[in-house]
Amino acid sequence: MESDPRAEPDAEDAAEAEEVVYEEVMPCDRMELSQRLAVEELITTEASYVHNIQLCVSDIRAHLQKKQLPDLDLEGLFSNTDDILHMSRRFLKGLEDTTTATSEHEQLFCISTLFQEFKEEMETTYKIYCASYEHALLLVESYRKDPRLQEEILDTLNATVPHTGASDLSFFLVMPVQRVTKYPLLLGKILENTPPNTSVYSALEAAVRAVAQVNTNINEYKRRKEVATKYNKAEHLTLRDRFARLNTHSIAKKTSRLSRLFMHEAGIVAKTRDKEYDDLEEKFQCVVSIVATLKENVASYLGHLEAFLLPTPHQHELEITEGPAQQYRRFAEHLHCTALPEFKQRLDKLVCQPLCSLSDMLVGPQQLVKKRLDKLLDYEEIQERRSEMGSVTYDEEAAMNTYLAINALLVAELPRFNQAALQLLGQILCSLSTLQWELAAEVLHQAEKELEQMPHGRMPLPSFWKMVEDTLQQSGAQLHAFQQAFETVTPSPVAQPLNPAEERKVLSLVSKHGPDKLYQVTSNISGSRDLDLTLQRGQVVALLQSVDTKGNTNRWLVDAGGPRGFVPAGKLQPYCPAQSQQPGMQMLTLESGTERRRHSYAPSAAPRPRVPTFTPTYQVVAGFSFTARIPQEVTLQAGQPVVVLEPHDKKGNKEWSLVEVNGQRGYVPSSYLVTIPEQEPTGWSLPV
Repeated sequence: MESDPRAEPDAEDAAEAEEVVYEEVMPCDRMELSQRLAVEELITTEASYVHNIQLCVSDIRAHLQKKQLPDLDLEGLFSNTDDILHMSRRFLKGLEDTTTATSEHEQLFCISTLFQEFKEEMETTYKIYCASYEHALLLVESYRKDPRLQEEILDTLNATVPHTGASDLSFFLVMPVQRVTKYPLLLGKILENTPPNTSVYSALEAAVRAVAQVNTNINEYKRRKEVATKYNKAEHLTLRDRFARLNTHSIAKKTSRLSRLFMHEAGIVAKTRDKEYDDLEEKFQCVVSIVATLKENVASYLGHLEAFLLPTPHQHELEITEGPAQQYRRFAEHLHCTALPEFKQRLDKLVCQPLCSLSDMLVGPQQLVKKRLDKLLDYEEIQERRSEMGSVTYDEEAAMNTYLAINALLVAELPRFNQAALQLLGQILCSLSTLQWELAAEVLHQAEKELEQMPHGRMPLPSFWKMVEDTLQQSGAQLHAFQQAFETVTPSPVAQPLNPAEERKVLSLVSKHGPDKLYQVTSNISGSRDLDLTLQRGQVVALLQSVDTKGNTNRWLVDAGGPRGFVPAGKLQPYCPAQSQQPGMQMLTLESGTERRRHSYAPSAAPRPRVPTFTPTYQVVAGFSFTARIPQEVTLQAGQPVVVLEPHDKKGNKEWSLVEVNGQRGYVPSSYLVTIPEQEPTGWSLPV
């Protein structure tokens, strides 16, 4: 039986069709298989990652905390791993839930949606950890150099995670950094094995872009953080250190900035305006001013409060065993020993410490704000150079990027910082107000408690004031009676004679100022200020002015017979010599035979004692020897009597006087002449 010749072409066509179908089906199967494996890799590696983070937090950190090593900075090492663990657990649960999807396309849709939902939280959580990762590595490196700490860390790793073979903490600390950078790769692998014509392809593309943007934002935040760390440190440099930093480059840069700043202020060059940043900076500077003012006010308030409580009657024993005096003593003791110490302790804890912490927090942003202005001036100058030359150098490009980084960081962070600072400031003010109210309430309660025990505690107000007036009048009458009795029994001062030098000084003062200006010092005076005199008790002075240069009537300007200065008015009394007959002097009779001592609180009706009047006779003698140098001068011997013809020369100069000596006339220095009494009176006396 012959075969049909048409059968062979049909068989060949079928074989060719089967071969084409196989070639089409096999790549699709390979893509689906690779896609499925990529999804499984995403889920299994996430589970392993969460397990390792759990070990890091629950086992390693907890074990190190139990050791209580003071030199180990656990917060600096592990940063916000708690937040990462909490987020990763929820993210892993979401990935595991996608395995229950009815189809692979639905699962891919769920995975894409999950990444989109966790985008913001991933960025917020991981950027904090990544920004502090370099600091954690520096800590690990420093602990390696400390044998004791390194031994404790190895002991912890061997006790908690021996199966990992980790030799230090960096094995676990790097995991969050690696994981967040691996998400774009895992999603990209899934996307590569997804046909572009499927509906899930665009969703996966959006997820890949989202996680890639997360990594980009984390890197940018880390770069800004590094710039901020570099510039926000307040440097306390000595003058020598500042001069050591000066060089040609720094001087040129500072000169360029200063000249551009002057051009800004003069209006020659327009300033770069950024309304968003300017508003934020203005609010920030307002917060800085408020914090500084509040610190000053709190310190002033405490000072006034302590000054108000300076009297301490409770520290002195009173002979009064009961009554209002003892009640006031108990009240003062409660204020000083209980109320005020507790108030100061709570004020320091709830107001002063948070306020100082807030003030310290402001230093970093202040440094950044200041550095932004410097970098802005550089940025503007480089921009002008670029517009003129068309290009800039690598260093200039880096300077421009530094300004953009600082500006972007401040624009992003200042709103949150201002908000947090204002919230803390509001809490501090509320605490201060509450503490003041509680202190006032406690003091009032204690005062009312003591007042209830007093006999007039419930007395009506008009009756109370009437009782106060009667008590004051009674006390005044008793005091006046005591004063009279004291003056009656007090003996009169005992007089003692003046020495000849003092008598000559008194006569000189009388001749210059008159007898009614003489006063006597009642007690020793020690000058403590400029222009004050130091005088002994019993010295006689002449009053020049009853007020000092500032209008104080308690300091008098006096002439002490040579030096002039100020003395306390309360230590002077009108001078009255002893009653004795003297040549050239008539003693006036006092109105009463016995002169009584008067006090500041006594009535001013007592007459002032009258002082003696006399007409002194004196002569001029040479106080020092003088040798004539020209014919117009005359020679003098010390103590030689002279006759003053004119107390000045022909030009009116009072430094020279025309005198006659032994029949000769001539000029001598006026300062060489001394006026002395011809006949020394007797009977001058000092009170003892």
